[in-house]
Amino acid sequence: MIHVLAFITAKPGRREEILAAFRANVPAVRAEDGCIEYGAAVDHDPAAETRFGNDSFVVIEKWASAEALAAHAKAPHMLAYREKTAGLIASRAVHVLRPA
Repeated sequence: MIHVLAFITAKPGRREEILAAFRANVPAVRAEDGCIEYGAAVDHDPAAETRFGNDSFVVIEKWASAEALAAHAKAPHMLAYREKTAGLIASRAVHVLRPA
């Protein structure tokens, strides 16, 4: 199994635009072969001492294999999503992990 954590920071005030595009894309991603989990998460407690902030969110993914993840990256709906959101993103850090 492959785990992916993607930390996305939107340009100021643009997070909801990215999340709307993300939500629209979720059904296509979850239908991909090998997708176990795919969703976005934001801070639960805006007053917490450590938080990602109002312009950030985390994408949490689980894939059955590295091959399934590689196919996901090349899927037409993902290419369209990246093109649609490219101008809205300030930074992105993607961590691909395996169980320890």
